[in-house]
Amino acid sequence: MATSVSHDIRIDVRPRYEPAHSDPKLGKYVFSYRITITNGGSMAVQLLRRSWTIWDSLAPLRQVEGPGVVGETPVIDPGGSYTYSSFCDLRSSMGRMHGSYLMERVGTSERFMAPIPAFDLLAPWLAA
Repeated sequence: MATSVSHDIRIDVRPRYEPAHSDPKLGKYVFSYRITITNGGSMAVQLLRRSWTIWDSLAPLRQVEGPGVVGETPVIDPGGSYTYSSFCDLRSSMGRMHGSYLMERVGTSERFMAPIPAFDLLAPWLAA
């Protein structure tokens, strides 16, 4: 598990190789990841945007940016958390992701970037 803490926001990431959705013979490797965002601050925050950098050992670097996550822009109350799952497909069995969330403190309109920790996307035979 990869973890980062910034601006009272803790981000935990658990990646997993998905063999049922992958086809190594065709150069298709699918990884899921589960992210939990915990608000350790005293004010509610809203996740507005996400930005990802995806490195694949056999493909050009990808940048992905857009509103919210999985179609939502969640508000996370103080002491609360929000968990979601998503996926990434690679052409190789080895990659890495990192990124950031644009967050806003509800009521103050103060915006800040919460870094998403870097995490490896490795097929099980590479992680041993």
